[in-house]
Amino acid sequence: MWPTEWHFLNSLYAFIRDLMRHLLIIMLCFLSCTIRAQLKDSVVEAGEKVITLSEVVVSKNVNVPYFISRVQGDTSFYKSFRNLRILGFTALNDIRMLSKRGGLIASLNSTTRQIRTDSCRRMEVLSEQVTGDMYDKEGQLNYYTADMYASLFFTKGQVCGETNIVGNTSRNLSGKSGMDKRREQLKMLFFDPGKRIPGIPLLSGKTELFDADIISYYDMRIDYDTRNNKNCFVFTQKVKPGKEDRVLIDEMKTWFSDPGMEVLARNYAISYDAGLFDCRVEMQVEMGSFGDLSVPNLIRYTGNWKVPFKRREHGLFTATLSDFSR
Repeated sequence: MWPTEWHFLNSLYAFIRDLMRHLLIIMLCFLSCTIRAQLKDSVVEAGEKVITLSEVVVSKNVNVPYFISRVQGDTSFYKSFRNLRILGFTALNDIRMLSKRGGLIASLNSTTRQIRTDSCRRMEVLSEQVTGDMYDKEGQLNYYTADMYASLFFTKGQVCGETNIVGNTSRNLSGKSGMDKRREQLKMLFFDPGKRIPGIPLLSGKTELFDADIISYYDMRIDYDTRNNKNCFVFTQKVKPGKEDRVLIDEMKTWFSDPGMEVLARNYAISYDAGLFDCRVEMQVEMGSFGDLSVPNLIRYTGNWKVPFKRREHGLFTATLSDFSR
């Protein structure tokens, strides 16, 4: 073959190679753009609910009405806390009361151990450090925020005959008044956010996230993510700008396992101002597991409360639970 012919063939080969490379790049770019266009966020309606789906959720062809019904009917969050009644565990308790400027005025740090034997549970205080006026002269907690924490996570004496059965999760306030009533209302808000809370003037109906009169005040979104190395759906319900005075729960974000739809974590923010009563609260709960049971591992709370006939309180608390046993 003559040198000129060899040079021509080499040039032709190089031209064809470069052309194919550019065509391949163009095809890949086109395919990528097409996929992104197909997987862009989508807005769907489920009854009176308008929900934004992330592109990943769109690709999974999620049955949105069924998903929302599972969210509304979820009992796994409450069940996780009920499981604490049948288990032993160690708790690190950190309670802090702050001044208006954020300075520490009182604190309680303790390590407690719940012991369960013969269908009964009791609590031992392994260590405790207290500062400021956390306790009054009679040895009672001097702050209603701390007292509410104690009612949720501390056990007085011995409690018997409890189970972790959820059953009917509805609660009532019959026969309760004063701080006992406030504690029960806090439990409703804590364990069943989004449900109706009776007995709070002007507030009871503002907690029902999926009520027909409330749902229009919220934007809702379903995303897909991983949490604690588990695949999960992320459901966010956030109040629309300008509608904050119509609701009590400003935002609730929940991570649901996929598959299973069990709550892996939940964050929520609450605010309201009704003159004699106002509050600003943020809570985060992280779930873990013990055997086949879901249990809360970490609970964080920041709250600024003013209730009638009580001084304003700004409290922080963190509960870390571990060393579970049967």
